[in-house]
Amino acid sequence: MTPSINVKNQFFFNKIFVLTDITIKGFYTKVIPLKLSIMNVGENMSKMNADTIRLLAADMVQKANSGHPGLPMGMADCASVLWTKFLKYNPQDPEWPGRDRFVMSGGHGSSLLYAVLHLSGYDISLENLKNFRQWGSKTPGHPENHLPGVETTTGPLGQGLTNAVGLALAARMTAAQWNDENCDIFGKNYTYCFCGDGDMMEGVSHEASSFAGHLGLGKLICFYDSNRITIDGSTDLTFTEDVAMRFNAYHWHVQEIDGHDHEQIAEAIKIAQAESEKPSLIIAKTHIGFGSPNKQDTSAAHGAPLGEEELRLTKKALNFPENESFYIPAEVIKEFQAYQETQKAGYKNWQSDLEKWKTTSPDAYMKFEAQISKTLPQDLRKIILKSLSGKANSTRAHSGNILQEIAKNVSGLVGGSADLSASDKTTLKGAGSISKDDFLGRNIHYGIREFAMGAVMNGMALYGNGFIPYAGTFLVFSDYMRSAIRMSALMKNQVIYVFTHDSIFVGEDGPTHQPIEQIMSLRLIPGLQVIRPADEKETAEAWLSALEYQDGPTALILTRQNLPELHENDHCAITDFDKGAYVIKDSKMKPEAVICASGSELALCTEAAEKLTAEGHAIRVVSVPSYETFLKQEQSYRDSVIPPGSTSVITVEAGCTFGWGNVSSNPVLHLGIDHYGSSAPYEILAEKFGFTAEAVYNKVKVWLAKVKV
Repeated sequence: MTPSINVKNQFFFNKIFVLTDITIKGFYTKVIPLKLSIMNVGENMSKMNADTIRLLAADMVQKANSGHPGLPMGMADCASVLWTKFLKYNPQDPEWPGRDRFVMSGGHGSSLLYAVLHLSGYDISLENLKNFRQWGSKTPGHPENHLPGVETTTGPLGQGLTNAVGLALAARMTAAQWNDENCDIFGKNYTYCFCGDGDMMEGVSHEASSFAGHLGLGKLICFYDSNRITIDGSTDLTFTEDVAMRFNAYHWHVQEIDGHDHEQIAEAIKIAQAESEKPSLIIAKTHIGFGSPNKQDTSAAHGAPLGEEELRLTKKALNFPENESFYIPAEVIKEFQAYQETQKAGYKNWQSDLEKWKTTSPDAYMKFEAQISKTLPQDLRKIILKSLSGKANSTRAHSGNILQEIAKNVSGLVGGSADLSASDKTTLKGAGSISKDDFLGRNIHYGIREFAMGAVMNGMALYGNGFIPYAGTFLVFSDYMRSAIRMSALMKNQVIYVFTHDSIFVGEDGPTHQPIEQIMSLRLIPGLQVIRPADEKETAEAWLSALEYQDGPTALILTRQNLPELHENDHCAITDFDKGAYVIKDSKMKPEAVICASGSELALCTEAAEKLTAEGHAIRVVSVPSYETFLKQEQSYRDSVIPPGSTSVITVEAGCTFGWGNVSSNPVLHLGIDHYGSSAPYEILAEKFGFTAEAVYNKVKVWLAKVKV
């Protein structure tokens, strides 16, 4: 006859005691404690923590009938050790600057992150776990950075790892910027990252890891969940490289461990923490779906629930209550709470040191506060507009000059280029460059790594030091970094993308380097502010808009060729620039036609309008530096710029015409280029493709005659 043993008690005692003399009624008459030399209580407690995490994750996926249980079950041991023995955090102050950062690069394993956040006291309730992947919960399918304890939004593989590189870089730069004889509290935190086979396969991880190794980001510690399984089956199908050798070549410190052995995990973290000259990769050999009797080590555990029966068998195998979901042993709760208590002293000491710095270095502290709050100088617009030359030049050159003035007044502005700084004019003069031996500079040389550049900037923006990262490359190469730009917008990161060589007027480099569809495709990204200025004054306003727009990224679209100055150099702001479009040249009568243009095409449109006006036509010219911003304005303002009804509208932009029909429902003529360019001097291309004042004049004249018929 089987004793009726209480399963919850059985779980704890089976791991620490030998049970003897059990009666058929199910009562214990005698227990004999094992010697600690045979079975260590701490090890078993850590194992209990891990099993709780893996089963909470599996329960979440099962209840949602959606998700990925394999990764969380395989990495639960690493998470248990990290979150109960090493990680610095404070759930009561999730944004505490002194905290360690944790990035779940394989965002599909989000149930693991939510489980540890709940156990660690963050504002992620048990009810939130039960509502995994449901409407309105704090537990979406992939981690999102607006949630408590989630540092960055992850999901597109490789980008989380790259965000972690950005976080680690920002930590080093923060320490270099603010630590002094009265302050030594910044940059001591570690950045931890869990990544997997998918992250390792994505090209951006190669870019980012090479960059991190080059800079020697010693406080970056990545766990590689090497379970050798993907959705299609074994990684041997496509991925047989030696990852350890690769990362050694990148100048990383590499360790290989059993990812389920808690002693090895803890020792590996200690060794990684002691390595200050190189970032660390801990290759954790794990079993996907660990604990599942029939799905462990199979692709079936990757992206689908285990199934009710398999989950029951898994709980049985791990000595958990078989028919109870979301079960958390009281001992585990106490363990996590006890670790939280150990963190309080470090948090209080950090805050105390911050207050001391505030007293001993009030000027430095005031600058620090202004930077982290992203407070712009009240007279910044006046300073920038006063510095303008009023001379004709390319907007990339204007941008480079304006950037110097901004940098003098905005300490959080840091930036770089994808090996194109001499061309995209993004170097901050006299500001120094970041290197392995010097993190005090403000110029970052990303190398030819556009995708990593975008994702690293996202990590920097998320760090919390008030950094406003910017980076430059040619507009056509925005395609390389598009996914990172999208993530900037999704996370509402204030990141500034400086895209130069903005049209066919790149010239002799030909169609491979001449963007056609890129401007409009960027405008399609929700939350991305795209600005294409037409002269120096508009370029200044564009930069000021980018600095003021703190709820998302900005893309500045700049020319290679020189443009005439269209505004007076009167140190005054452009009225209504921030509304995306405004009237730059008007007729004395109700306009017969409204010509809308952006960037380099605005000057030739004003010239064409002058010729048409001389012939008796009433022409209005509208500058549209930010197309999508204009479309968001109140209809009354849009109607004041483009009168509704029969007034003809002509749009002119050296890019694809798709989308321009949205500016008005009036009769519209689109002048653009919906095919690839050609290799020739830009003046020849302008003539051949119809982007001259004469060509615009002729086409508009023909159009006006046609619509009158």
